[in-house]
Amino acid sequence: MRAVRTPRPDLSAAGRTNAQCVPPSDSLVEYAAYVDGKKIHALGIVDALELVRERNAAEEKANAFVWVGLHEPDAPEVEWLAEVFALHPLAVEDAVKAHQRPKVERYGDSLFVVLKTVAYLDHDVLTATSEIIGTGEIMAFVGPDFVVTVRHGTHCPLTEVRERLEDKPKLLNRGPTGVLHAIADHVVDKYLNVADLMQTELEDVEAMVFADVSARDIGRIYNLKREMIEMKRSVMPLQSPLATLAQRRMIPSEMREYFRDVVDHLARVCEQVESSNELCNSVLQAALARSNALANEDMRKISSWVAIMAVPTMIAGIYGMNFKHMPELDSFFGYPLVIGVMAITCTLLYRGFRRNGWL
Repeated sequence: MRAVRTPRPDLSAAGRTNAQCVPPSDSLVEYAAYVDGKKIHALGIVDALELVRERNAAEEKANAFVWVGLHEPDAPEVEWLAEVFALHPLAVEDAVKAHQRPKVERYGDSLFVVLKTVAYLDHDVLTATSEIIGTGEIMAFVGPDFVVTVRHGTHCPLTEVRERLEDKPKLLNRGPTGVLHAIADHVVDKYLNVADLMQTELEDVEAMVFADVSARDIGRIYNLKREMIEMKRSVMPLQSPLATLAQRRMIPSEMREYFRDVVDHLARVCEQVESSNELCNSVLQAALARSNALANEDMRKISSWVAIMAVPTMIAGIYGMNFKHMPELDSFFGYPLVIGVMAITCTLLYRGFRRNGWL
């Protein structure tokens, strides 16, 4: 990790820093300046910002920018960046606290974007208490010459996005909005992957419902339903902010079609999540109905055997009263006759219940 130098006092942004604000250290993932699609190393974040602004002031087409990536930073670290990049205090507060809804807000000449991230958690054996969906957040501060990304959670790292952009200078030449598009596209692609995996899991559960059901299976289906709701809460609220983002004046006209493409992908994800959620409701109802049917079938079997066993119990109870004057007690054929009556009656009852599907 690169050392981060304290901002110079002659900088107007750094001059506003106070003793409680410190440069990001442990939370800093990476930072760099990008000029003409190439990565330029700098001694610190402030130096990188100076380099970028000097280059943009000298060139007619300003395409140089700084990209700072953080992972779960503390408040003083974000406040230090807020002083350097002139970030709005409300957006800084949201970035520190996390647990925000997906949104796009404008503060002056910069945008603050919140994206929910989702990930499918692999398990050797899925149980009724297994966590299937992991969630996190990516906050992005996008200005004319900088991008600051704050990531919460261990899912959906942006290293892959940064490496892909660095391998293609043409993409980096799109500037900060190009980085924002790459991040949004990466997040939505993860949505598609997780939605497909959840659909596969739902199909397995659906096949299980009509094969065999137990109380544990019902718990597994309910857990899947709960995870579906969690994913729906992460994906669905992003539709409106992302759609309006493509129409904002801060987004260059040549980039708007790229954002509209991401919106189309997100719409597909939302439709798939909505249909999977409805199918999960149907599967849960079918599982409950199937479970009740199996319970009724068990009760019919139990009742049938109770009725069969009631006949010999009743006969044995009558002849076990030990009355002195019972004609059948003195008969030579009394015992075999009673046994025969028991056997025939039980056999007839068994055949009747079997014919009616109770046994």
